[in-house]
Amino acid sequence: MKTKPTLLMIMFLLMITTSYAQKKSNETNIISGKVNISKYHAHDELSRKTKGELLTLYIERIEVIVNILPNIAFATKPGVTMAALGIPETKENKKALEANKEASVNYFDSTVEFQTSILPYSDTRDLVAAILFYEETLKSLHTYNDYKTD
Repeated sequence: MKTKPTLLMIMFLLMITTSYAQKKSNETNIISGKVNISKYHAHDELSRKTKGELLTLYIERIEVIVNILPNIAFATKPGVTMAALGIPETKENKKALEANKEASVNYFDSTVEFQTSILPYSDTRDLVAAILFYEETLKSLHTYNDYKTD
């Protein structure tokens, strides 16, 4: 007789746990993917690197820029959700955000494919200049809030 109430209690707890787990928010970050670089470089440091190393740095910087710049009107760092910005989390808005993320991934993938086949023909000086330019662009994100006025 005691097993019946015990089984009912276990079943009840399992149902509560399952329903609570399903109610977790499925909030999606506005910015996701690679959002920072490991190091900023000086011109002379980049000049000593091989072209292969420069290509890797170049592509890494493109990835960060593709993930952040199109969304700076919303956020410049990861962790910001639609709810945090006051954007209603409707089915349409979530679908639009997912479509945007998918488009960014597709753009980055096609860009990398192009860059890995064509970029090795570029001049090393141009690669160094481009990397330094991208790094300065990424550094400027730290001052983005200075442009906001109340």
